[in-house]
This record gives sequence, structure tokens and C-alpha cells, in this order.
Amino acid sequence: MKVATLQFAPRLGDIDGNIHRANELLKDGKVVQGVGIGVGLDLLKPDVLILPELALTGYNFPSLEAIKPFLEPVGQGPSARWAQQTARRLQCKVCVGYPEIHRAKEAPKSDPSNPGETCYNSLLVVDESGEIILNYRKSFLYYTDETWAAEGNPEQGFHQLTFRNLNQNTLESHIATSFGICMDINPYRFEAPFTAWEFANRVLDTKSELVILSMAWLTSVSREELDFLADKPDLDTLNYWIQRLVPLLRKRMGHEANFDGDDSDHGKKIVIVFANRAGEEQGAEGESPARYAGTSAIVAITQKPRTRAVGRELSPGNDDSSDDSKGSETEVAPFDVKILCWDLMGATTEGICFADTTADPSMVFGLAKASK
Repeated sequence: MKVATLQFAPRLGDIDGNIHRANELLKDGKVVQGVGIGVGLDLLKPDVLILPELALTGYNFPSLEAIKPFLEPVGQGPSARWAQQTARRLQCKVCVGYPEIHRAKEAPKSDPSNPGETCYNSLLVVDESGEIILNYRKSFLYYTDETWAAEGNPEQGFHQLTFRNLNQNTLESHIATSFGICMDINPYRFEAPFTAWEFANRVLDTKSELVILSMAWLTSVSREELDFLADKPDLDTLNYWIQRLVPLLRKRMGHEANFDGDDSDHGKKIVIVFANRAGEEQGAEGESPARYAGTSAIVAITQKPRTRAVGRELSPGNDDSSDDSKGSETEVAPFDVKILCWDLMGATTEGICFADTTADPSMVFGLAKASK
């Protein structure tokens, strides 16, 4: 599968300017290593393109009044039109984050003051012909979202995506895919235990082979530290994202075979796309600017059976160890785990993050044994 994300720094409320910048980067935003020239998605020919959370409107709106002019009904608005046009032009699926307004057909009679409108922080997914195949609503809201958005249903963040000609053994591939938006990977409201792993366990329970995360993930580093990182990734952020997917490292994956037919070298794998944004947005009066971590990445977590199994066997979606920091030789799963990385963006870089998941990864990480 060929996967692309667009990491850029949209300006708050500047839809026309953000669309222009997105199109500009899609045209030549992938720098070819060793050559120094930029190529675009028309040459890379991705199967799916993922944009960040609230990609074309900007994210850091301080209130419902501030974001109200940019709200879009499902499939009706500049974000949807851009996604549909881009999908048809590139002949790929497109996922774009946008602020949704849902209008009920009539206001509840019991509450005439309620206009029947509900707002969501949403991710629209369209196919190669521009048809809407999924509208997912963020289920765990950041405090900025809470000023204007309602919670969505996390169970709706799953879909079987259909791709053609991914696998030489079949004309069509149906890929179990989990979708999330930024904070969805965290413990719900930070009231659930850190080790509840709600999102990661849903990935395993649905036997997902592809995970798509559209993000506007903040960084806590200063402006000076961010500028120093520049084209280098924020590794603390990447490490935290992987931490939030620990069950994928510890529990046996339940899908039968890899969607691209590649299960010989690395064993079973789940491909994960972190599509984050970069840049800075001014905060509300008296607040510090919002700075984003960039660091978009396309990775896979793989499990390969050991030649000699060690310890007890873990069943799919079943791990009775409640504390990830504890463990012994008898709790080691009977497979080797690796993290493959095909592409990793810098903290402030704007451009295309791209991977062909059938090609060799640019980096391979193992798991370090925790110190006692």
C-alpha cells in the first residue's frame, strides 16, 4: 500500500490560503533524498492521503462563536469539496479533518430553545470517485474542542476500506481500518487508567490492519527548542504515541494475513499513520500560542514468531497483565516485536510524508528491556 500524509501549518480561519498551500505542497512537497528536488502525489500515486485534524480551517478556535463561520454539514463545505476534488484527481482515498455541524430535521418539541444543531470535530473519508464512505466524530475532546464540539461515538471509528490491486493474489483488498482523531488515543478524559488502552484495544478487537490518526498534536517545547529541532522529529512525541499503542506490542494480532501479502520477512503487521500538523497558532487573549509537534510518521508494528517460544502465550486481545511496567520471563510473548518506520517528518517541516509499505523501511526499531 502507498500511504501519504500532508504535514503543513494551516493559518487559523484562512480556508482559501490553506487550500492553496495544501495544493502547492501536494504538487511538489516530497523531497527526494540525495537529489534535493520535490515531487508530488501525481508521481507518487498513493492509495490513501491523510490530512491533519481541522486541516483547512486551523484548530485553535477559542469558542463556538469563533468557529461558527467555518462549520460544515457532512459533505457540504470547502473541506468536503477539496477532499472530493483531490480524490478524483489523484485517484486515491482522502481523509480530511473538519468542523462539522449536524442539523436535526426539527428541534425537539420539549426544548424549543434548542435549534437542533450539534457540532463535532470530524474526519471525512472519501473514495476515489469522491463518494463519502465514512464520517468519524472525535470521541475524546481536548479542552479547546469542548468549547464548541460534542463527543462522537468511538465505535464508529472502524471501517472496511476497499482497495484495488494492492495484492497480486487478489483484485480487491478489504482492509479493516481503525480511525482516530488526536486525543482519541489517550485514556478517556484522563479519568480512565493509563493502562486501559481503549483505542489500542479497539484496534485489536476489530482485527484492524491499518490505523489512521488525524492529529493536531501540541508540543510542550518552547519556540526556541522547536526552531532548533526544525527538520528533526520530536522523538518524545513519537515515543508517547507508540506508548499509547502498547497492546499492539504485547498481544497477539488477530488478523489472518497481511493485506499486502507480505508475511514472510516480518510476520504479521499493523500499519499506523500519524498525520500531524506543524506550525503555531495564536491563543486566546492572555494565553500562550499553540505550538504543534509535527513529526508525522508512517510506521508498522510487527510480530514474528520466535524460533523458540518463551514464556506463556498471549491470546488475541487478551492480556491479563494490568501494569505494563511489571514483567518477567514468564510473561514474555512468544513473538519478536519490531517497529518499522518508512518516513518520519521533522517538527517544523511542511511537506509530504510518504511510504510504500511493501518496500523496505528506512528504520527498524526493537524494544529495549525496561530497567529494574
